[in-house]
Amino acid sequence: MQLKKWLVVVPLSITMMTGCSLAEKLVYRIDINQGNYVEQQAVDQLKFGMSKEQVRYVLGSPMLIENGYPNTWYYIYHHTEGHNDSIQKNLFVHFNEDGRLLNLEGDFPPGVGFFESLN
Repeated sequence: MQLKKWLVVVPLSITMMTGCSLAEKLVYRIDINQGNYVEQQAVDQLKFGMSKEQVRYVLGSPMLIENGYPNTWYYIYHHTEGHNDSIQKNLFVHFNEDGRLLNLEGDFPPGVGFFESLN
């Protein structure tokens, strides 16, 4: 009788534990990177008045260019490390009608020399 009891209790308790967060932490989760990885060093290279081609050379292709707003480029990076909370970094690059860099918005401040003239 004792053996039958254990044969029922052990699988039932294992099944119940799989829903616990402790059991979930034992399962390996890969790191997930999505979007454009941008470093502050690259943003520091940007200068007011750069062309779209120059910005693309420094930062790479943007994650998104909206159809109605082609002068705003979106660089979005989303990182989830294992069981930790996700991190998202955004950089929005704005151009004028001539395709020249006007300003930057988001999680990366413009470099010290952003408003220096281009050579």
